[in-house]
Amino acid sequence: MSAKQAGGPVSPLAPPSFPELPHVRGLKAAIGRLGLYKHERDDLMVVSFDEGATVGGAFTLSQTRSADVEWCKAALTRGAGKASALVCHAGNSNAFTGPRGVAKNKATTQAAAKLAGCAPENVFIAATGVIGQPVRPDLIAEALPAQWDALAPVNWQKLAGAFMTTDTFPKGAGRTIEIGGKMVNIAGVCKGSGMIAPNMATMLVFIFTDAALAPNITQALVSRHVDGTFNSITVDGDTSTSDTLLLFATGASGAPAIERMSDPRLAPLSDAVRDVMMDLALQVVRDGEGARKLVRIEITGAENEAAARRIGMSIANSPLVKTAIAGEDANWGRVVMAVGKAGEKIAIDRLAIRFGGQWTAKDGGAIAYDEPAVDAHMKGNEIDILVDVGIGKASAVVWTCDLTKRYIEINGDYRS
Repeated sequence: MSAKQAGGPVSPLAPPSFPELPHVRGLKAAIGRLGLYKHERDDLMVVSFDEGATVGGAFTLSQTRSADVEWCKAALTRGAGKASALVCHAGNSNAFTGPRGVAKNKATTQAAAKLAGCAPENVFIAATGVIGQPVRPDLIAEALPAQWDALAPVNWQKLAGAFMTTDTFPKGAGRTIEIGGKMVNIAGVCKGSGMIAPNMATMLVFIFTDAALAPNITQALVSRHVDGTFNSITVDGDTSTSDTLLLFATGASGAPAIERMSDPRLAPLSDAVRDVMMDLALQVVRDGEGARKLVRIEITGAENEAAARRIGMSIANSPLVKTAIAGEDANWGRVVMAVGKAGEKIAIDRLAIRFGGQWTAKDGGAIAYDEPAVDAHMKGNEIDILVDVGIGKASAVVWTCDLTKRYIEINGDYRS
């Protein structure tokens, strides 16, 4: 059965337009059509890197992760953190596909490696879409020669659109900084709308920079920032089989190479990569299936940061909290429930909850508050909730969206 792009009307939380992303030197791209959808649309993207590109990644922690995820995790080690090509398709996740899924990967990576003149371990792959339905093993391999002939400077918006599934808008973010007197560009694209939860949040994310980075530095940047960005968002609490985040560094900017974590030139690049990751992560939440409200949840007074994040995610994943927000109801009692079920230490007699700058509960109980002000806040597109659990000094911020009838419509009709 073919996959169906079910995003529908553009999310009301979407940015006004796709951003103008900087040109990243040292790579070319092409998009194409494999026919995995019932309607005509792009569903294949290929990126070729100049010699010397490095790569780092983070992946789903699901125990039913896709064959593509397994390939990439192994390739990071076997290929010594070097990258020559990226191949990604939409419409089929190649998850729970057994030997046929492995055969698809073998054919794809061998074909790409031949075209790129590299080892298969320097080819990275990703897939998104329906689970459990194998594609013909040589489907993508047969399409690659034509894609290779079409390689050209990147059209970021088309690249982002080629691997959307239920997304309602293509997602991109970029930054430009200076390193050693040279301008260094960073551009990222991603897809994600549903099946979004931590453990590398459910999505595909590809970030590219023309900075010159040793493989260990490229990986370190991913590892440093993934928890505070993609692992701090949730739409529905479901962790995907296919989560993949890959950061590629081509080295084509001419800036001095960064080979040590202690290099002071790393700091501005690290900040810029984090900003791109955060921008993309929030775009995913803004495109949460059926979403009408972006919700920021801050936990303070926790025992440690991990506990704060777990409490925040307990609130963010609660259907009762999310439906109350959809109904524009500041039901702080549901927040109390979600705090309690997290199982983390709290001081119940010091528990305090705030909606949009207005305290609705303090010292473990209800207080009088400005209800019209809170009601006005709940009618907005961006909701802010703060919970102080009164134990320590640690804090964390997570993001989610509301849960509406449209979420059910999208997922009830995904394969039909």
